[in-house]
Amino acid sequence: MKIYTEEELLNKTSSLCSTSEHCISEIDDKLRRRGASEEMIGHIISKLLKENFIDETRYAKAFVRDKYRFNKWGIAKIRLALKMKRINHNDIETALDEIDRKEYLSILGDIIQSKRKSVKAKDKYEMNGKLIRFALSKGYEIDEIRLIIEQ
Repeated sequence: MKIYTEEELLNKTSSLCSTSEHCISEIDDKLRRRGASEEMIGHIISKLLKENFIDETRYAKAFVRDKYRFNKWGIAKIRLALKMKRINHNDIETALDEIDRKEYLSILGDIIQSKRKSVKAKDKYEMNGKLIRFALSKGYEIDEIRLIIEQ
């Protein structure tokens, strides 16, 4: 394994952060895999934060937009994924507040309609159960799912 200097690692991570959004935990993991010491990791991350290469709020907002529009994830799944990336609670809630409720419910409606076409069920009760389980697995909340299914 190649030994990197702090300057080389700073250049690599700043280049990475300039092309796409990354959070502190992702950069921390990348630096650890490259063999950086705790002290080096601390210095590099503080420089990246100071020079605005890393911004957890900006990252959380971009993550939320991508996951709910492109991956069609629900709020619960997005919140959990951000917690696993060690994003702080306030940044998560700020990012989630930017979700357009009308668009969000429209996406949920679309995925339920799409799934309905491929689900086989004996009756409406069984069909609704399968649709609810599917939407829950995508991270949507039960109240939202019921609202869409009843329409």
